[in-house]
Amino acid sequence: MTIEPIAFFHSPLTSKFGIPRQSGLAATLPGHIVLAPPYRHEEALRGLDGFDYLWLIWEFSANTPSTRHPSPLTTHLSPLISHLTVRPPRLGGNERVGVFASRSPFRPNSLGLSCVRFDRIEMSPHEGPVIHVLGADLMDGTPIFDIKPYVAYADAHADARSGFVDTRQWQPLQVVIDAAVEASFTPAESEALRAVLAQDPRPRYHDDPERVYGMPFAGHDVKFRVADGIVTVLDA
Repeated sequence: MTIEPIAFFHSPLTSKFGIPRQSGLAATLPGHIVLAPPYRHEEALRGLDGFDYLWLIWEFSANTPSTRHPSPLTTHLSPLISHLTVRPPRLGGNERVGVFASRSPFRPNSLGLSCVRFDRIEMSPHEGPVIHVLGADLMDGTPIFDIKPYVAYADAHADARSGFVDTRQWQPLQVVIDAAVEASFTPAESEALRAVLAQDPRPRYHDDPERVYGMPFAGHDVKFRVADGIVTVLDA
């Protein structure tokens, strides 16, 4: 089977660093979907505005070949063993679980699945109907292979167990931005940036309060430190 992108995602986040680790964590983060030319018609989206959420099936396209899994058809089993388990950030980046018991981006087929909030459809003279969404965990330029509507009666299971996620509570960080720095962003950009930083984009094994991190966001190079549960934005 050969699959080709039906659309591409566009986001203020232009690198892997800073991408929320799950969809919906940064609920106000904006993004939009531009359909590929064969599907760039209103007919393809007829009825979509009747749904609040969408499923996106997409590619972890920023994973380089060296970080992707070798094929069991072309390698011996022993090199593959290390790729059968991953270290989820929710477990501190140290404990391992099976790759199929995680949502790690390093998967045999580099496919991602995200539930995003539908915002609106906007007609563009050059790009046709553009789908605006909120809360996506996709990087700018990500190829999308399919879009499906979220259906509450079939997709929501309120009593479902969530494995190790149920036992590891996550506390968002406090975000502090100097007024002069924040003035360089629009109110919507500032709100989205705060939501992204509150999720702590650092690798889980980093805990150096003096280290300055950089993250591209909405055309800015955001510099910040993290100490004692507080993210302090230094410059942008």
